[in-house]
Amino acid sequence: MAEEPVYAPDQLKPGNRKWARIGAVGTAAIMLLMLWGNHEGNTENIWLIGTAVALIGVVLVDVVLRRNGLKPNDQ
Repeated sequence: MAEEPVYAPDQLKPGNRKWARIGAVGTAAIMLLMLWGNHEGNTENIWLIGTAVALIGVVLVDVVLRRNGLKPNDQ
């Protein structure tokens, strides 16, 4: 007998995509504002910029995939 995975009801409930996008863009903006801080060297700058670009990239890829119908709109 094959075992089926067990899911909690909250796991199947779709989240609010609009607030997730706003949160990701807002977090990226805050990370870029953190460039003007009291740190020395460029290692922190590279991580802050890289992570902010990655967040924006994920949002853009999600928008493009949903627009082209390659990702379902219900989840």
